[in-house]
Amino acid sequence: MENQMKRGLLDVCVLAAIKIEDSYGYQIVKDMSSFVEISESTLYPILRRLENQQLLTVRTAEHNGRLRKYYHITPAGLDRLKAFEEEWKELKQIYEFVTREEKHE
Repeated sequence: MENQMKRGLLDVCVLAAIKIEDSYGYQIVKDMSSFVEISESTLYPILRRLENQQLLTVRTAEHNGRLRKYYHITPAGLDRLKAFEEEWKELKQIYEFVTREEKHE
């Protein structure tokens, strides 16, 4: 898959992983693992990029004596997910066109 397309899809997957409740890096990887393969080393640059784009916010909380970063989706992040749903309709149509069977008369 083209890198730019995969990057965009991973961004949306990360936002979807924190859509329902705040989460932290390891848990996000774990939650996504049955749908898409992503490593923590791939995840953290995505989280920073999404934070810079104001699609999520970060808060730090203590957990078992250590500080842990929790990620929270913003209204702009929710808007991005809604926009992806619309984009997906178009992508699905393109996929159906590309994978259609030729009709022989």
